[in-house]
Amino acid sequence: MEKYYVADAHCDFLYFAAKENFDIRNIQKYQCMTLDRMREGNVALQFFAAWTDDKEKHRSPLQQGLDMMAAYHRMLSQNSGVFTPFTPDFDPKSGKIATVLSIENLSCMEDNLNNLDIFYLLGVRAATLTWNGKSTLASSSASKHDEGLTKLGKTTVEKLTQLKIAVDLAHLSDRGIDDVLETTDMPVFSSHTNARDFFFSPRSMKDSHIREIARRGGVIGVNFFYKQLTHEKHAYVSDVVNHICYISEKFGTDCVALGSDFDGMNLYPDDLQHSGHMQNIAHELERRGMHRDEIEKIMYGNLARYMKKFV
Repeated sequence: MEKYYVADAHCDFLYFAAKENFDIRNIQKYQCMTLDRMREGNVALQFFAAWTDDKEKHRSPLQQGLDMMAAYHRMLSQNSGVFTPFTPDFDPKSGKIATVLSIENLSCMEDNLNNLDIFYLLGVRAATLTWNGKSTLASSSASKHDEGLTKLGKTTVEKLTQLKIAVDLAHLSDRGIDDVLETTDMPVFSSHTNARDFFFSPRSMKDSHIREIARRGGVIGVNFFYKQLTHEKHAYVSDVVNHICYISEKFGTDCVALGSDFDGMNLYPDDLQHSGHMQNIAHELERRGMHRDEIEKIMYGNLARYMKKFV
């Protein structure tokens, strides 16, 4: 079968690269992301997220973020023949893997907007406002009381818009998403979120929000986490493709992308264990009769098109 180029909007490799010395070339126990696996799966564009752990006791949120950004730049410098920052003229046929540095949980900003300028200079081009807990910026999808964005959260969205850092709505509460959409006209996206009206999960997104993201030219990166896919204890590629088809059929093929969350889960779909299995998604889409042009958009083109607005 044909091998499609792949773009992945989210992985958590940097957290372990900074804390556990994960090396993209040499697999360690529990490590998911490796260069060999990315090549096997024909990955051409990979987002690397710097995730702030709010429960970390030994390093400040800012130090965590900087440590992961340093790990990202070390990875690029040590593998300059393979990795390259994503640019509007990047050609997936080049044989290189383009990268985007993102932030998951802007707690690492430590309520100082000047840190966003620093993050931008360090290469950050996308960011979520929060993770699973309520922060000084916003309520999360896991918050007991949804209070949306705080005043600082709205100011942060305005600053992200000014810097041209893509606002990532993953993990954000419903009111928080509404507030972002009211605060900025910029196209927004969600790096790893599924469709709540198809399969209920508080971490997934309502149809009305997906519709507005699509209208603005943003994308939804379908997540591989089994609890967002199925009631069963194991998920499969078919479960991921069910969400892809649901979003594509309701809101158009142009708004669907992939957001694996590799290295961010403790259990992966049985036939989608790592980047080397990414072509299984394309093969399942082919099996269901989707046209090649649509598959190319979902697997790579939509996310690449979206990010060209920010690099």
